[in-house]
Amino acid sequence: MTIKDWPAAERPREKLLQMGSAALTDAELLAIFLRTGTAGKTAVDLARELLDQFGSLKSLLDADQAHFCLGHGLGSAKYAQLQAVLEMAKRHFKEIIQRGSALTSPEITRAYLSAQLRGYTYEVFGCLFLDNQNRVIQFEELFRGTIDGASVYPREVVKQALYHNAAAVIFAHNHPSGITEPSQADKQITEKLKNALALFDIRVLDHFVIGDGDPYSFAEHGLMS
Repeated sequence: MTIKDWPAAERPREKLLQMGSAALTDAELLAIFLRTGTAGKTAVDLARELLDQFGSLKSLLDADQAHFCLGHGLGSAKYAQLQAVLEMAKRHFKEIIQRGSALTSPEITRAYLSAQLRGYTYEVFGCLFLDNQNRVIQFEELFRGTIDGASVYPREVVKQALYHNAAAVIFAHNHPSGITEPSQADKQITEKLKNALALFDIRVLDHFVIGDGDPYSFAEHGLMS
C-alpha cells in the first residue's frame, strides 16, 4: 500500500494542509521533505528509518554532507535542498526579529534563538540586546567554547551591553549534547551576569538553553527571580 492509498486525514501533506505543520510527527514532516520512498517503502517508512539511523531529527538536520549522504535514499541533491530550507528558516526569523522589532511573542524569540545557535558542535553563548521598550537592538555571539562549555566573562557582557546602550538582555547558549536542562555552572554564570548588569540598571529577562526539542527557559522555571 502506498501513501496515496491511505485515508486523506493520515497522509502527511493533506494532514499538514488541514491541521497545520505542528500536528505532524517528525517522521511525517521528514516524509514531506523526502517526497518519495524506495522500493517497498513509503516516504513515511523511509523517514522513520532515517530517524532511527541518525537518532533524532536534530542529528539528521545537523549532519554534515558526508554523514547525511550515508542515509538510505539521501544524496547531495537532498542535502542541498535541506541546507537551503534551513537557511531560509534562519533568514525568516532574522527578518522578523530585526533592529527595532518589539519582542511580543515568546515563541518567535525561541525560534529565532534556536535558528541562530542550532548546529554548532561546540557551545556558543549569545546575547540579545534590547532597549527600554524591549525592542531589538542587536544579537551577538559573544563566547565560543568546546563541547564541554564556553568561558563567559561578565565584564565583556557588561561592556557590550553598555556599548549598545541596552536596557535589557536575553541570554542564550546551546548544548551540543542536545540536553536542554541547565547545568549548575549555567545557573551560576547567569546569577553572576545578573548581578554585574544590575549595577548598571540593565535587566536580564531570560536565559534560553538550546538543544533538542523546545529551548529551556530560565524565566519559565522561576530561575530569574
